[in-house]
Amino acid sequence: LRPGERIKQDELATELEISRIPVRDALRILETRGLVSLKANAGARVTSLTVEDMDMSYRIRERLEPMLLADSIPNLTEDDIAVMAELKHRLDNLTDLDESLSLSREFHWATFRGHKAPLLAQIVERLWDTTQSYRLAYARLALQDEERGAVMRAERDLLFGAIRRRELDMAPKVLGIHIPRTR
Repeated sequence: LRPGERIKQDELATELEISRIPVRDALRILETRGLVSLKANAGARVTSLTVEDMDMSYRIRERLEPMLLADSIPNLTEDDIAVMAELKHRLDNLTDLDESLSLSREFHWATFRGHKAPLLAQIVERLWDTTQSYRLAYARLALQDEERGAVMRAERDLLFGAIRRRELDMAPKVLGIHIPRTR
C-alpha cells in the first residue's frame, strides 16, 4: 500500500478470512512501529511522511546507523561475513526491484548482526520500516539509472570491504556517506 492510502479493515478481514478483532490488533501493532496511523472515526491509513519528516528520519539514520555498525563489527563472525558476501554478490547481479530492496535490507541488517545495543537497533529498524516505501522509490531510480546503480554497488563494495577488514573507523564513515547520498 502507498503512503497515505486508507486501510479498509472490513475488506482486509474478509480477504484474510478472519474477524475484525485480529485486524484491529495488527493495525495497532503496526501503529507502534510507525507504519500505520489510526484515528478515531477516520480509520487507518498507511503512514505518510512529509518532506521534513523524511529529511529528519534520514538525518537521524546518518548518526545512529554508523553507531550501530561500529557496535556490531567487533562481534561479527566469519559466518556473518560469508552471509554478507553472498548477499552482496546477489545484489550486484540483480535487476528485480522487489528482490533488490529485500536483499539490500538483508545485507544491511547482516552488517548490524553483531550489535549489543538492542534499543539502538530497535530505533534504527523503526526508521527503516517507516521509510521503506521511499527507499523503494529511490531503488527504482537506481535500477533505471546505470550510473546511480554503479555508485550504489561501489558504496556497497567499500562498506563490505571495510567491515571484512574490521575497520572500525572506516566502515561507519562509509555508511555515513551512503545514507545522506540516498536522502
